[in-house]
Amino acid sequence: MTTVDPVQPAASATDALPTIPALSEIEEAARSLEGVINHTPLEYSLHLSEVLGAPVSLKLENLQRTGSFKVRGATYRLSRLTAEERARGVVAASAGNHAQGVALAAQQLGIPATIYMPLGVPVPKLLATRGYGAEVVLEGPTVAVGLERALEHSERTGAIMIHPYDHRDVVIGQGTLGLEIMDDAPDVETIVLGIGGGGLIAGVAAAAKARAAAEGRTVRVIGVQAENAAPYPQSLTEGRPVQVDTKPTIADGILVGRPGDVPFAIIKELVDEVVTVSDDDIARALLVLLERAKVVVEPAGAVGVAAILAGKVHSAGRTVAVLSGGNIDPLLLQRVVAHGLAASGRYMTIRIPLPDRPGQLSRVSELLAEAGANVIEVLHTRHGQGLQISEVVLQISVETRGQDHRELTLQILRDAGFRPEVLPD
Repeated sequence: MTTVDPVQPAASATDALPTIPALSEIEEAARSLEGVINHTPLEYSLHLSEVLGAPVSLKLENLQRTGSFKVRGATYRLSRLTAEERARGVVAASAGNHAQGVALAAQQLGIPATIYMPLGVPVPKLLATRGYGAEVVLEGPTVAVGLERALEHSERTGAIMIHPYDHRDVVIGQGTLGLEIMDDAPDVETIVLGIGGGGLIAGVAAAAKARAAAEGRTVRVIGVQAENAAPYPQSLTEGRPVQVDTKPTIADGILVGRPGDVPFAIIKELVDEVVTVSDDDIARALLVLLERAKVVVEPAGAVGVAAILAGKVHSAGRTVAVLSGGNIDPLLLQRVVAHGLAASGRYMTIRIPLPDRPGQLSRVSELLAEAGANVIEVLHTRHGQGLQISEVVLQISVETRGQDHRELTLQILRDAGFRPEVLPD
């Protein structure tokens, strides 16, 4: 069994320690994680470099063990437990990446682990977590319910609660990713990565800023949140963690309504800028990464690239975008790719009411051929809301070459007297 070099735990609570981890602490964590985590690749992206107008490299943390960065912080956090604490076991709540990180870390260290996951958790994540030896308890519709049950479990059994981001040791463990970036891209000027609760960006910022300062230079760190779950902009404005209402987002890995206290204190001091991206931006980024970089990334892991493509990042020097995870359910990937194609103007489904007489379907087909649109799927029916008794409806999915071609296709149909309506993807 692979083991982690034991590190003596702090003698006092984490809030008695300096807020920002020292470079030496993160370097010590990196040494303790050698042989346990992967030093993930850094690959140059010609396409993103052309978009940004500056060299862009991708930090492929989606290739990390368990498929995300979470194993770094989880392993370091568990390695700091005393023998007595390890014997009590650990408990966590997660819908995916944190669950797998804690499960693998506990397996490596021989610590009993219980993970609470929501009832609707994707099957691949459930099987992976169980595969690492953790006891999985399916409870409630959301992670919030699982978190309540995990806290109750901790109080009832004495198991150590492992928070996904709001603990100093977790932040230090995630900071080892920042050291790898600085080692592999010593001329980096800007690092772009996603923010959920804040553990990853807090650790990366602490490591990168300290390493750059030791070398007599600076590095910028830009955080990215999903528009539908973005507590950091308001929290930074008010100078304290603020709870915000969230909406569903495809980037469920960073769907957090309130910053963690520990990472927020670091982020407000070290992170230079926080921007937001839409679900359409994220879907486009996933599509670009598939087509141009040949990598599979989960939505939360692609928000840095989404920000670059959306023009939210400005940098004149080498930029590194962190792909923080690759655990995406195949069925979700299928839907996201379709969404990304639609958002890029390369796919649309249109609804066209037609007079119920021969030749109308043939005429529409001729017009689409004239426009150069490729037909993917056709539904021709007399049943539908808003139809008169003398009408039928044609629902047709077509592949186009971009926004301009999409608009041209629609205009050709309109000029011929049809009333095409683009349906939401």
